[in-house]
Amino acid sequence: MVEGLPPTGALARRLSGHHWEHRDFMTADLVDVMGQLVTDFRNANKAEKSPTLPYPERVWRPEKPGAKKQRQKKARREATEARTGYLGIVALATPQYAEKG
Repeated sequence: MVEGLPPTGALARRLSGHHWEHRDFMTADLVDVMGQLVTDFRNANKAEKSPTLPYPERVWRPEKPGAKKQRQKKARREATEARTGYLGIVALATPQYAEKG
């Protein structure tokens, strides 16, 4: 019964959590890349004494509910793994500085 529904219909929007289509995401990517290229051009042709310009912020994109929490959880897990690896290297290289406990 739902096989013939359009990919931009109400059911598809409800399942994805937003109304953006593939072309909207590609347009946002294009705007981001053009902003970076313009910034690179301006930084390459600036006066020597002037500070470099930072990249512009990325264009907002919709995301599924809970995606931010998952991203933060993944970042915390990766930071914990990196810290554990660092402490392991410090313990091997300099045992006097290894954390006791």
